[in-house]
Amino acid sequence: MCQDCGCSLPRGDHHHHQLQANPQLNDKKTLSVIHKILDKNDVEAAHNRAHFEAQNVTAFNLMSSPGSGKTTLLEHLHQHTDLKYAVIEGDLETSRDADRLKAHGIDAYQIQTGSACHLDAFMVHGALHHVDLKNLDICFVENVGNLVCPASYDVGTHKNIVLVSVPEGDDKIEKYPVMFRRADLVLITKCDLLPYFDFSIEEAKAQLKKLNPEVQVITLSTKDAATFAPLVSWLTANQRPQEA
Repeated sequence: MCQDCGCSLPRGDHHHHQLQANPQLNDKKTLSVIHKILDKNDVEAAHNRAHFEAQNVTAFNLMSSPGSGKTTLLEHLHQHTDLKYAVIEGDLETSRDADRLKAHGIDAYQIQTGSACHLDAFMVHGALHHVDLKNLDICFVENVGNLVCPASYDVGTHKNIVLVSVPEGDDKIEKYPVMFRRADLVLITKCDLLPYFDFSIEEAKAQLKKLNPEVQVITLSTKDAATFAPLVSWLTANQRPQEA
């Protein structure tokens, strides 16, 4: 976990507990620095949102642990929708995910964060200089695979989509509650593997509703084309109204 991203701060989380594990995080000077970092990030995030809106583009932040299927989802989505989208990719190293998307004709730009465990608004702003938003409906920001730190950073998108895959287990929702509380949509992915893993859809939905009563939940498998229809409907319904 990074030292300066503020991932241990509950920002707006009403389930606040005293931060005792790391004495630094109880130090007023440390907390002041973290809040300044986050405040500057929020200003930049608002700038990013305005940039998307000026182009009539709706932006979605995709967050999850590594391997939950974010890139695979984006590889397949274009086969099931007429919505035009580009992707800003975040990984510590390599351009593999962006290359995968480009191979499918999807415009993608890779951010290599080095050691940072999340994207921030400044990274996304830099990427926007390399993404042509004209004629797009949607821009996805595929965040670094991490169920903790990305939840602390507004990157300038309009909605948060969080993935949890069947092989991960339904216990991840209660173990990593901050990200799921911030979600507008939760995708339960790799559902074709349900017969082989101890994962309860009903238990996962119950945990999510407890943490985030307004969250929408969709089950999905890239092996089953029919499961994309609810996601496409949700994306379409959550597009910002187009300006005249």
